Amino acid sequence: MELFNTLTRQRERLRTQRPDQVTLYVCGPTVYNYAHIGNARPAVVFDLLSRVLRHDYPKVIYARNFTDVDDKINAAASAANVPIHTITERFIAAYHEDMQALGVLAPDLEPRVTDHIPAIVTLIETLIERGHAYVAQGHVLFHVASYQAYGALSRRRPDDMLAGARVEVAPYKRDPLDFVLWKPSAPDQPGWDSPWGRGRPGWHVECSAMIGQHLGTTIDIHGGGQDLIFPHHENEIAQGTCAHDTLYCHTWVHNSFVTVDGQKMSKSLGNVLLVRDLLSQAPGEAIRLALLSTHYRRPLDWNDERLSRARHTLTRLYRPLAEVETLAVEHSAQPDTRLLEALRSDLNVSEALTRLQELRSALEDADNDTQRARAKGKLLASARLLGLLQQTPTRALAPSQPALPARQIETLMAERAEARRQGDFARADALRDAIWQLGAEVRDTPEGPRWQPH
Repeated sequence: MELFNTLTRQRERLRTQRPDQVTLYVCGPTVYNYAHIGNARPAVVFDLLSRVLRHDYPKVIYARNFTDVDDKINAAASAANVPIHTITERFIAAYHEDMQALGVLAPDLEPRVTDHIPAIVTLIETLIERGHAYVAQGHVLFHVASYQAYGALSRRRPDDMLAGARVEVAPYKRDPLDFVLWKPSAPDQPGWDSPWGRGRPGWHVECSAMIGQHLGTTIDIHGGGQDLIFPHHENEIAQGTCAHDTLYCHTWVHNSFVTVDGQKMSKSLGNVLLVRDLLSQAPGEAIRLALLSTHYRRPLDWNDERLSRARHTLTRLYRPLAEVETLAVEHSAQPDTRLLEALRSDLNVSEALTRLQELRSALEDADNDTQRARAKGKLLASARLLGLLQQTPTRALAPSQPALPARQIETLMAERAEARRQGDFARADALRDAIWQLGAEVRDTPEGPRWQPH
């Protein structure tokens, strides 16, 4: 397999620490809100990569983390007057629901920051002992000048970073580029005991510690969005390299940005598209295909035409499958070689989709059931690598049901939660009935209230 390595700025054959195993780590979401289409792109891209790797290697260990302590989470919890885990559990569950709808398989590991405080503290202690970090006014900071290769990933020289980077200049820093590994927590903020007082970790050290605990000191592939190259991934490299004197990661893979109708997503423009809202407009497979239809390293512009094309493509693929829906195929059916080679070539989805249409044509042109069964098996096995054609054809081609008003339902759900918190159960029941009238039922689960179409 060949992947474009952000560190070297060129395509390279995949190198692994072990010939029979691949370790893959991807930076996951900070869980204080619902996932938007920009959050979904890396989830879908690296799900595709993991599927191809699992085909080629006997063992793949794929970890995608949850950042479940963060200033934005703290603010959301404070506004709702609840502990941070109430916020994070709710949105972790919602993220799982949304990604499952997009055909994203569960990673092997989903580490959470709050479960790894001891590992974070140990890593920070190691960096202090090795002279790469220092304590100042209750903070622990990484001393960037102690790592000569800093800036290699982002191709920025430390002297040039100060002008363009968002750098917190604090009096306790030895150097303005030094970044926080540990910071003190106020009494009303989440915090843990440490050798430097009660506090919480900085963002960058969290991933390095989780990688070290679960995947080792050197990993094969590290993925994430392009926006994470600097400072997050740059800082990860510095921490991991300086703590262990080993290569931190062989291959860095980054997906590009998502815009909406040519504009950057922002709350001020009102164009932040939530996955769950899109799921009320189109099947998850169509959203997945739309996200894959532009190469992962190129910017993707989301618009109605893109989604419409994806739905049309899926309809064309499902129609011949519907005609042979009851025809059994061999369980040993393998993906098409040309399609597989396209995906091994830095995830060339465009070429893979072209080949998928050729496999559809081969099914349509088959002369007998033996040929049809063989063609169907190859088409389905090939599409499975892409996470497509996972529905029964009859269901996929059925007329779409009227979309539920997701935003209105979410508003009523929030009002119901507040009514229950205040002990106004009559109003809570009335809101449950109102949600039912909109086509959804409320389920109270251990992770919190959920709704689903009834």
